Amino acid sequence: MALRLSLSPPPIRSSASPSWAAPHSIAISCSSSSSVGLSVPTQEKRRARVVVRSSSIDTAEAVVGQVTEVNKDTFWPIVKAAGDKAVVLDMYTQWCGPCKVMAPKFQELSGKYLDVVFLKLDCNQDNKTLAKELGIRVVPTFKILKDSKIVKEVTGAKLDDLVVAIETVRSS
Repeated sequence: MALRLSLSPPPIRSSASPSWAAPHSIAISCSSSSSVGLSVPTQEKRRARVVVRSSSIDTAEAVVGQVTEVNKDTFWPIVKAAGDKAVVLDMYTQWCGPCKVMAPKFQELSGKYLDVVFLKLDCNQDNKTLAKELGIRVVPTFKILKDSKIVKEVTGAKLDDLVVAIETVRSS
């Protein structure tokens, strides 16, 4: 299914019309896999592309420099795609106080270590099987993986221990 829209900016009362004032078309497409694509031409040769993807296995991706929420379906594909990069997983629950304290600190770390992939897994009922597979006992738990294998673990809201563990895995 595809929908095409044409948008025009409001009239400009100047004789010099900026390049962005020309009418633009926006293409929105939707596929059966719940992916939605949006294309907006911004200038003559430049195109801005925004893609919103579902959480299915084939569209899983993480962005370095920020924390990516994962689930039982997206976790392993993202870890495998990370290759030899270190992956830090924050295993938390919505009701956990120490988890809430660590969340902004974990976000800051993702901006500091741009060669590391940072993931979050809500250990709710939907992700219970993955949490068990990863050996969760308490929250928060931070698992550090390298080459798809768990190499370090930090339990509790211990930021200093987490930083040391990340540094250790990065240097190995």
